[in-house]
Amino acid sequence: MNISAVWIRRPVMTSLVMLSLLLFGIIGYRSLPVNDLPQMDYPTIQVSASLPGASPETMAAIVATPLEKKFATIQGIESMSSTSSQGSTSIVLQFSLNRNIDAAAQDVNAMITAASGLLPPMPAPPTYEKVNPAEWPIMFFAMIGESVRETTMYEYVDTIISPNLSTIKGVSEVIKYGKKYAVRIQVNPHNLANKGIGINELAGAVEAGNVNIPGGSIDGSHQSYAIDPQGQLKKGEDYNPLIIAYQNGYPVRIRDVGQAIDSTDSKKVSVWYVDDAYSAQTVVFAVRKQPGANAVEVADQIKALMPKLTEQIPKGIEVRMMFDQTDFIKESISDVQFTLLLTIGLVIIVIFLFLRSLKPTIIPSVAVPLSLVSTFAVMYLCGYSLNNISMMALVLSVGFVVDDAIVMMENIIRRMEMGEDAMTASLVGSKEIGFTILSMTVSLVVVFIPVLFLGGIVGRVLHEFAVSIGSAILISGFISLTLTPMMCSRFLKHKAEQRHGRLYLSSERVFDAMLSFYDRTLAAVLRHRPAAMIFTAVVMAASVYLFTSAPKGFIPSEDRNFFTCFTMAADSVSYEDMAAHQEVLNKIVIDDPDVDMLVSVAAVPHNNSGFIFARCTENKKRKRHIDQIIHELRGPMNSIPGLLAFPMNPPPIEIGGKQANALYQFVLKGDDLESLYTHGKDFEQRVRQIPGMTDVSSDLNFRSLKLEIAVDRDKASSLGLTAKQIENALSYAFSGGRVSTIYGAVSQYDVILELEEQYSSYPDSLELLYIKSSTGKLIPLSTLARVERTLGPLTVNHLGQRPAATVSFNLKPGYSIGDATRQVQDLAAKVLPANISTSFEGAAQAFQSSFDSLGFLLFITVLVIYMVLGILYESYIHPITILSALPLAGFGALLALKIFGMELDLYAFVGIIMLVGLVKKNGIMMIDFALEVEKAEEKTAEASIHQACMVRFRPIMMTTMAALFGTLPIALGLGAGGESRQPLGVAVVGGLLFSQILTLYVTPVFYVYLDHFSHWLKRR
Repeated sequence: MNISAVWIRRPVMTSLVMLSLLLFGIIGYRSLPVNDLPQMDYPTIQVSASLPGASPETMAAIVATPLEKKFATIQGIESMSSTSSQGSTSIVLQFSLNRNIDAAAQDVNAMITAASGLLPPMPAPPTYEKVNPAEWPIMFFAMIGESVRETTMYEYVDTIISPNLSTIKGVSEVIKYGKKYAVRIQVNPHNLANKGIGINELAGAVEAGNVNIPGGSIDGSHQSYAIDPQGQLKKGEDYNPLIIAYQNGYPVRIRDVGQAIDSTDSKKVSVWYVDDAYSAQTVVFAVRKQPGANAVEVADQIKALMPKLTEQIPKGIEVRMMFDQTDFIKESISDVQFTLLLTIGLVIIVIFLFLRSLKPTIIPSVAVPLSLVSTFAVMYLCGYSLNNISMMALVLSVGFVVDDAIVMMENIIRRMEMGEDAMTASLVGSKEIGFTILSMTVSLVVVFIPVLFLGGIVGRVLHEFAVSIGSAILISGFISLTLTPMMCSRFLKHKAEQRHGRLYLSSERVFDAMLSFYDRTLAAVLRHRPAAMIFTAVVMAASVYLFTSAPKGFIPSEDRNFFTCFTMAADSVSYEDMAAHQEVLNKIVIDDPDVDMLVSVAAVPHNNSGFIFARCTENKKRKRHIDQIIHELRGPMNSIPGLLAFPMNPPPIEIGGKQANALYQFVLKGDDLESLYTHGKDFEQRVRQIPGMTDVSSDLNFRSLKLEIAVDRDKASSLGLTAKQIENALSYAFSGGRVSTIYGAVSQYDVILELEEQYSSYPDSLELLYIKSSTGKLIPLSTLARVERTLGPLTVNHLGQRPAATVSFNLKPGYSIGDATRQVQDLAAKVLPANISTSFEGAAQAFQSSFDSLGFLLFITVLVIYMVLGILYESYIHPITILSALPLAGFGALLALKIFGMELDLYAFVGIIMLVGLVKKNGIMMIDFALEVEKAEEKTAEASIHQACMVRFRPIMMTTMAALFGTLPIALGLGAGGESRQPLGVAVVGGLLFSQILTLYVTPVFYVYLDHFSHWLKRR
């Protein structure tokens, strides 16, 4: 049966079918969204709860634990972690990839409601957001106003920009860094005592004096009046005359015991925007997308809306976009598209150099754009996007999709050289080679089928890759069996009708010389077959050694024109000291010539921590990679006494929901907190000593200074005080909590009660605090409470409902995550007690699981190909012959990676899997022809395979060189983000270069031995 015959005889049908493929492909391309990577975000929800003044231990015990117990019953949770700090708890729930985030959010909301009866009274119930706190925002904006107050700028962000941006589909939250307006009532404890007023009495007076209660209405027979009582005090100065109590018949007002001022809701946070010409504390806001949302679409909508919003802001304030992550995404996709066009051009040049004629070059070249464009239709139907992974698949497929067309046309040309006309040669040649092309196409596509069964984040990365490249190969196989022979029958001329110039004749002599050399050397190898087998065994052993010794990586870093830096000081550092240290660090970073601008935040989320987001000049305009900039800045940044800096290049794929100081995390879990703290800190110090480790830190912040207040309950009760009244008084004086609310036209503002600054800075101030009892007496706190200075944790962390500690680390240049994970695990097994369990989280955990599955994937891939080839050839033996070149290709790939100092990462592993499909195509072309010759002409195995190698030498060289040059632009790392794809290209090019030479000799030797073995089995 000749599949191609009907297509050859019906050129109109063939051309119209191809035109329809082209048309649907163009429509699909225009409809595809643009993104950086396939949709692979874990559905993540963050739950937040606050209880001002509560210690981290209290928050963990009475807020985090009840919520965690309820959340643990939700279906599909893969990870649950919580961090409890002074007055707040944050719980991050990460669900399986196939869980719908909206349905998960409904479950979370239901569990919050169910837990409400177990929670203490709080100012507001717990809230949740569909956001991954570990993922960096996609856009940063800064408000610039020389003579405008920070609170005014914050007001515009809070009331105009944030609400409007939050309505955009795909926006998770608008993060605001700055200070909101608030009224602060600052009192002198001596004045309160002298006037006989307790701080709880003052708080009650403020709460009663600032009210906003509806007054109702008066309805007469003809008119109706709305009653609007003016109970609100809007400004700080309005509170100063407020009467607190009466003393000896005279009113005591707030101004008599302190003052009320216009201030901010948080005095302990600083935000800087710094560039080469401007440096000031200001307001910064950032937009974070929802997990699974398309970053480019979200950013485009934001940029379209921002001009309308800025029109509502006074002219004296500039809204400056300092960073847009999608600029890199668009540039990267644009560069990959250029790489795709460059690759197509290189492949066509390779074809022309072999054929040296325009028409024969055009015929297989048509298959390249037609196959690729048609693939866009498949991508659209599958709901994919134009991203770096799918586009890389198309770039790599260029060398594949042309192979089948080359083999088809070369066979037709060979028959024409034997004297047949174009039509006859096309009909007979297509029938002769049709099964070979079918075998090559099917066996190459099945290489990627096992990838579709991969789960987790690695599966999501590779699914789009596998489907895109598999679709292109299938379409190219269809085109090679239909359009290519039809075009050959119409456009190829008989050899006698062709006239060639001197260049053609000279190049033909060169090719004949190469073929003659191959003829002689192949004959020599076939005579010395044992030596060839020994050589193959040595290469296989070397491949195993290279694989086991190769440094293993996960997903290579990309230069996306920015880096981040977390900062950390001593647990007990003050806000002022932290802000001063952070300002020195800002100067160091902005002085680097490759840093354009930065945003710096101090004392968030705790007094001892902060972060910097630095934007660099475009990578095309600088010589240093972002990793090199970080490496060179690490020393100066850590030269500031009392401050640790952890600069890092955030990974392209954010895995995990915990924001840490470094890329990789190792978690210790145990129920004994004292043992966890003791052994955890010792383990952190030992990790620092492992070669290659840098930026080692942990969240074991348990040396925060703490004042434990032990209340004499019996004495307090006898004096008319309860524990609640005492703790409320402490909260009023020192927590900066809200005692009342000002309701504005578009927002709400806090009224905050606190002691004057000179009395809230020292522990001795506790002795100055007085509380009004239920009997009307003024009771000093010092008479019924004992104060003890101790140390306590700054945060309490849970993972899976158990207390946990996370040790984070980065790697120095030249060290791999594979070696690091092994060393950390060995250290943990050696020094940690049995009651502490350990595990990697985030990127380190994904690396471990991915390489376990990738090794199995490679085995399954080879097994599936063997099965498919066995089915096609109805043989157990010949598939082994065809696959005999795999060790050679693997050796070449691993050797190339070693020579260029690259890790065996996820992309390089994909390159090795691709080599499985590439090198076996050469084997199919040789073995398929040899079997036909041996069967039809009854020749020996040696003679059959020798003849097959001579006949197939040209198409093998053409297809291999086309694949090699098709992968070369990726190996060169061209374009934005090209360095991350480079290991794949290097692996494929290295494997092809090495295996191309040896496959032409080793496969024939295997064929002879296995053919003899097959005949021996038949004789038995």
